[in-house]
Amino acid sequence: MQNILVVMADQLSALALGCYRNAAVKSPNIDRLADEGVLFDAAYSSSPLCTPARYAFMTGQNISACGGYDNAAYLPATMPTFAHYLRLMGYRTCLSGKMHFVGPDQLHGFEDRLTTDIYPADFGWVPDWHNPHERIDLWYHNMSSVKQAGVAAITNQLAYDDEVGTQAMRAIYDHARSEDSRPLCLVASFIHPHDPYATRQQYWDLYEDVDIPLPAVPRPARQDAHNARLEKVIALDAVELSEQEIINARRAYYGNVSYVDEWLGRLRTTLDECGLADNTTIIFTSDHGDMLGEFGLWYKMSFREWSNRIPLIVHQPGRFEPRRVSAPVAQVDVLPTLVDIAAESTGGERPEPIDPLHGRSLVALCDGDATNDPDACVSEYLAEGTAAPMLMIRRGQYKYISCSTDPEQLFDLEQDPNELENLVSHPLLEDFRKEAAAYWDSAALQQTVIRDQDRRRAVHAALRLGRYQGWDFNPARDASGEYTRSHMDLTRFDITSRFPRPTPFKPKFK
Repeated sequence: MQNILVVMADQLSALALGCYRNAAVKSPNIDRLADEGVLFDAAYSSSPLCTPARYAFMTGQNISACGGYDNAAYLPATMPTFAHYLRLMGYRTCLSGKMHFVGPDQLHGFEDRLTTDIYPADFGWVPDWHNPHERIDLWYHNMSSVKQAGVAAITNQLAYDDEVGTQAMRAIYDHARSEDSRPLCLVASFIHPHDPYATRQQYWDLYEDVDIPLPAVPRPARQDAHNARLEKVIALDAVELSEQEIINARRAYYGNVSYVDEWLGRLRTTLDECGLADNTTIIFTSDHGDMLGEFGLWYKMSFREWSNRIPLIVHQPGRFEPRRVSAPVAQVDVLPTLVDIAAESTGGERPEPIDPLHGRSLVALCDGDATNDPDACVSEYLAEGTAAPMLMIRRGQYKYISCSTDPEQLFDLEQDPNELENLVSHPLLEDFRKEAAAYWDSAALQQTVIRDQDRRRAVHAALRLGRYQGWDFNPARDASGEYTRSHMDLTRFDITSRFPRPTPFKPKFK
């Protein structure tokens, strides 16, 4: 039976990894996984923001369909996720780490959840498309992460990921010594290398003699419309940045990439120790990327490559030969891929989709068969930094960006990887324009999003009055059943809690 380990980073751009041709970053464990597995060269976030990206990842639906508009978007308990499908197929499903679920259901199909989330589960972070140009200082990004970049022994994020990684390792050990015969699907979801750009000394020192380049594209004198809005969202002009501060922020970010890379190595070592390496499929990915100073911008929320392009590696050496896949794919493709991998493993039938899925299984591409593949994917953005729906279509080598309030954009990523030349007269432009118009009714969706924002703000205001009942997940723990207790058969418990099992013996009592 094939176990599944999904390792998810947060705000990790594909362009910040060695296996995606970044010569400065030290990511040996991720690079090794890519060398042994299937690397998707053009994988994209289905929406370059934490919660929306994760809802698309979990549900296989684009965010305009599942309602995952922003970082305070509500995911109903009736919305099926890959955790539900895999449970129907006989898997035990387990989450360690961040998934940024919003609402009272904090499991969404996971049988076990080992940690709380690092971010709130309520409606506190709702954007306001009535006043899109006003900053919400309470939770909008600012430039403190860049100005204060450097070394820290501990941060909120480091404390969290230390727990996420430790609990994920424990889950693998527990599965190996468990008497539960079901295969395991474990998601280990780390917050790094998400800002703040603060890393431990050992990871900072990894880059002591490394030439960390400045952004390839400095801040232009005139930004496009969306980039100009993002400058205000992150309060870019509230500070002045030196070149050294930019390099420091990139160095700390790269240090935290190495920190996540180390956790991947530890998890793989744990699989080896438990004899599970040969029957565990590993998927490595991220929710979105980070601009890291490109075009003068930081963090995410952009369809530009550094923000929207993510790593995606599928590792099952006994099944898939190592290869690089050039076809554009997105997070909505993960659910059908996991269902196919699980069905191959269990020999069971695939459950019929409960809701329509917008992704396709990537198993054929992993096999090197692109015969019927659409060679395309989409990404949507419906949160702060805009007041109208934004759509990206990646088809072949071209990226098209559409928003009713902005001039459209078309880039040839093969000839122009830094996205400097907007092909305003390209013959393909009209085809993309028609495809975007047919994709959604932008004006109607805009009103749907605004109504949803208004509803969530009103509910949040009411729930903050009187006794507050939070939705944040509290991991359950019953210490009376852990380690050694007097109600247990001590010998049997010592045997069943050990892996590998010790050699049986028959004592002779006098």
